Amino acid sequence: MRAPAFTLRDIGLIAIICLTWGGNFLTSAAALRELPPLMFSALRMTLLGVVLLPFTHWPPRAQWPLLAAVVLCNVVLHFGLSFWSLKLAGDLASPAIIMQSYVPMAVLFAWLIRGERFAWRSGLAILVSFAGILVLGFDPIVLDNPQSMVLMLVSALFLAIGTVLMRGLSGIDAFSMQAWSAWIGLGPLLGWSALVEPGAWHAVQDASWIAWGGVAWAALIASLLGHSLFFVLVQKHPVAQIAPYLLMAPIVAVLLGVFVWGDRPGPRLWIGGAMVLGGVLAVALRALAKQRAVTPAPSEI
Repeated sequence: MRAPAFTLRDIGLIAIICLTWGGNFLTSAAALRELPPLMFSALRMTLLGVVLLPFTHWPPRAQWPLLAAVVLCNVVLHFGLSFWSLKLAGDLASPAIIMQSYVPMAVLFAWLIRGERFAWRSGLAILVSFAGILVLGFDPIVLDNPQSMVLMLVSALFLAIGTVLMRGLSGIDAFSMQAWSAWIGLGPLLGWSALVEPGAWHAVQDASWIAWGGVAWAALIASLLGHSLFFVLVQKHPVAQIAPYLLMAPIVAVLLGVFVWGDRPGPRLWIGGAMVLGGVLAVALRALAKQRAVTPAPSEI
């Protein structure tokens, strides 16, 4: 049967998810003024892991190697590099938009790793997204901090790999997945921080309520609430049906950047951002069309 249509409740859940994920760019950027990015990521994982400890179940033994690989990509490398990028960036808009490049990257890795094919229209959308990154990269606000864009692209690359690898996981519920991601990723994040962030513990001791509020938002609102609501939605709707609406999250981040953070995006960022998000939207819509094409229509009585 076809996937059910969105109800007002579903639309409300999507709106909450996009607000929590989009707002995470603002609260995290504020916290990163005081905390080093890797230590910030470690604090986020610690708080999330402690809160979810009563709901954590052991995953199947055979899943441990793949789970560790997913956590390395999605938590240690993705979170560590993305927050590093956000700290270096002079704005919220460009990191929020560039992060979405993980979607076309994931399509390419699914083709390389799992042999999943995609139509020429999806290929064209992927090219448009990557071309948009090139256009966006020439905006003055991005050129002032080119290392930020590079770090976010590498972060998106690891998220794309982790997303493809995650499809092979089974026997792990949503809360346990988040909890084990936190606890497995915590050690590498702390070790990485100790190597490249001298004085990180002093920054933690001197952190204000703004920094700790950013940690709490990232752990409890963006991760726990946002991902839990996303899990509720995917129990009812295919991911491909939800994905286009989740593009509102980076748009929320861009709007917060302009009206709260003080971003002043130039025309290249607007044009490049539109190309990136438009390409991502096209990829998501193609995935939805493909899902509907292989789903038999309900019989008429």
